[in-house]
Amino acid sequence: MTLFLLVLLAALVFEYINGFHDTANAIATVVSTKVLTARQAIMMAAFFNLIGALAGTAVAKTISGGLIDPKVVPVTMLTVFCALLGAIIWNLFTWWLGLPSSSSHALIGGLCGAALATAQGNWSVLIWSAHDAKGGSIGLWPKVVLPMFTSPLIGFVGGALLMWLLMIILRKTTPRMVNLIFGKAQLGSAAFMAYGHGKNDAQKTMGIITLALVTATNSHVFDDLPAWASFLRVTEFKDIPYWVVVTCAVTMGAGTAAGGYRIIRTMGHKMVKLQPVQGFAAETTAALIIDGASMIGVPVSTTHVISTSIMGVGATKRLSAVKWGVVERILWAWVLTMPITCLLGYGLERILSSCGF
Repeated sequence: MTLFLLVLLAALVFEYINGFHDTANAIATVVSTKVLTARQAIMMAAFFNLIGALAGTAVAKTISGGLIDPKVVPVTMLTVFCALLGAIIWNLFTWWLGLPSSSSHALIGGLCGAALATAQGNWSVLIWSAHDAKGGSIGLWPKVVLPMFTSPLIGFVGGALLMWLLMIILRKTTPRMVNLIFGKAQLGSAAFMAYGHGKNDAQKTMGIITLALVTATNSHVFDDLPAWASFLRVTEFKDIPYWVVVTCAVTMGAGTAAGGYRIIRTMGHKMVKLQPVQGFAAETTAALIIDGASMIGVPVSTTHVISTSIMGVGATKRLSAVKWGVVERILWAWVLTMPITCLLGYGLERILSSCGF
């Protein structure tokens, strides 16, 4: 029971960190264009993160039951705890450096590494590609690896196309009028982006908590619980308990309200200088991609999508408008996130299991 409580605490800490680590995803452009101050934008993002987090559970079901095969080796509480701990360490490290890395891939990498350690290196514990009972695709390839490459590409191309379209439509409009119109329109696009972030990212922690609940229930950790605590017993990955949904939504909202100024500076000021119309194009493109992914249960990286959307929009000005040195640092963080968190999850599980946990 003690280990379950540690897992629950670690999950909520991860969700809180996810809130302030990925706040910049939703608001960097609206701050960069000076439509809102950082404080105003953070509070708006916190509210719409909360609304988005309550809007669905498809991504949570992917995390809890669509990546790890419990038939090979049963997932333990230690597996889940080490997955979370690895993701937290990486998130804090990249936040300190001001790099907008993916919390999603950090959590998935940690989970895969910890599961491999539990399975003594048996790679078949990871579901690479399969179909669920309804015939839908599950597994790392269709739900994680393929979207990891396609969603940033779609973000870059989509951002560029939308910006070019707006440039054609607005070619006879004065710059003053364009800034006036899109200064207001960007409030809506930033809110949509914050909603999408909450709808996708908050669900990942919902999934990991549900995985912990199923693991604890099936390993008889909850056998002696009093009747009033029976809500903790979850025997299968069919549904996400509503109390988990609400808890994660509130925690992410609180984390978002705490802000993430280091990453806001990187994405909103260092990568490319944006005008309100460009911020609108980047946010709208990214939000549409993320919302679509959330509906089909794909845990995409909101960081990757909004970053490449900003790059695509910036490239329509001229390629040199994008500060590619900053982009290179961001790309290295993307490339390293899953391998490093996988190693962290694996190493932590091996160390703690050898210590008798």
